[in-house]
Amino acid sequence: MGHYQLIASQGCGSAIVEMALELCGISYRVEILPYLEPGPGRDRLLALNPTGQVPVLTLPDGAVMTESAAIILHLADRFPDAALAPPPEDPERPLFLRWLLFLVAQIYPTFNYGDDPARWLGDMAAAADRLRASTDEHRLSLWQVMEEAAAATPWFIGEHMTAIDIYVAVMRHWRPGPAVFDARFPKLAGAALAVGRDPRLAAVLARNM
Repeated sequence: MGHYQLIASQGCGSAIVEMALELCGISYRVEILPYLEPGPGRDRLLALNPTGQVPVLTLPDGAVMTESAAIILHLADRFPDAALAPPPEDPERPLFLRWLLFLVAQIYPTFNYGDDPARWLGDMAAAADRLRASTDEHRLSLWQVMEEAAAATPWFIGEHMTAIDIYVAVMRHWRPGPAVFDARFPKLAGAALAVGRDPRLAAVLARNM
């Protein structure tokens, strides 16, 4: 059997999967690619994931997985001791699934469209600026929904860290940045900062952000 192999990019959501692999305590390899840069690396990435996005995780048997939430749920099932997610019988499992999907289906797309508005609007500069601004504004409202739902504990759900806290720890570094995020969403920021203090995760977070 081979290793888990992660294709990742600096500053991207692939850091979430890398941190999850650390918690699983398994052997894995990381290949950093500038995923938007044309060349052999991107060509190989496109062959594995036609969207050209990271993360891409190759499993020991050679199967390829994309989509961070799918990877997280697979790892949670495969390595339950990592506690990436509450187990299926846990009453907190539905809550975990709700907010995991909220992160990837609601908040993540605001970056997909706002990061490169010219991709969607061409040379319509004013419209592109507005798309960036409006998606940034909408993201703040979505984070506020999560802030109001967050448990008043060190972690988003209950007494234990889950993959949701890892997502927040990484995404906190993206627009609008940690200073604004921490001021507006203190409960979420508390969980994110606690993730960063975990010695298993601190170096991964620092290297990626």
